Formats: sequence, C-alpha cells, structure tokens
Amino acid sequence: MTARTTERYQSFAEFYPYYLQEHSNPVCRRLHYVGSLLVLAILAYALLTQQWLWLLAMPLAGYGFAWIGHFVFEKNRPATFDYPLYSLMGDWVMLKDALTGRIRF
Repeated sequence: MTARTTERYQSFAEFYPYYLQEHSNPVCRRLHYVGSLLVLAILAYALLTQQWLWLLAMPLAGYGFAWIGHFVFEKNRPATFDYPLYSLMGDWVMLKDALTGRIRF
C-alpha cells in the first residue's frame, strides 16, 4: 500500500486535487467522460422505456470505460478502489469541470 492510499481524506475538497492528479492523462479523462455520459443515456432510456434491466448496464458502462483509461492509458490503480464515494463524486465533478471549461477536456 502506498502513502497515497494510506492517507484518508477528511473531505471531498481535500480529495479532489488528488483525484485530478490521478486523471492527468487526457485519454483517461475522456474515457471517464464517455462512461459518465453513457450512464446518463442508459438512465434516461430506462426511465423513458421502463425497461429497468438496462439499469444493470450503468456500472458496466461507467466503470468499464474508466478502468480501461486507468489500466491502459494512465497506468495507475483507480481511486474508486480506495475511495469509492469520493471517486464517484469526482467523476461527476470532473465532467462538470470539463463541460464548463474549468479543466481541459
């Protein structure tokens, strides 16, 4: 276990800079965005069609693209393994920050 994984963050505000550092590769970030947008599309489809089994695809879409980004491009361990809630929050904040121009897309 590295020093980073033994450190426990007391707030999301403390965690988010670490999260962004773990997503410095632009391809990794873009794969996260694709996964997050697919999650929203699947959710909308399931709600509109009332085909609830599609909800089971949401974690596969979200985590699948993100983990490919980490293992293939970023070459690091996804933060979700150590910080599941903060990491999930980070996915959505990072997408918002990219869409609003706060960070590079």
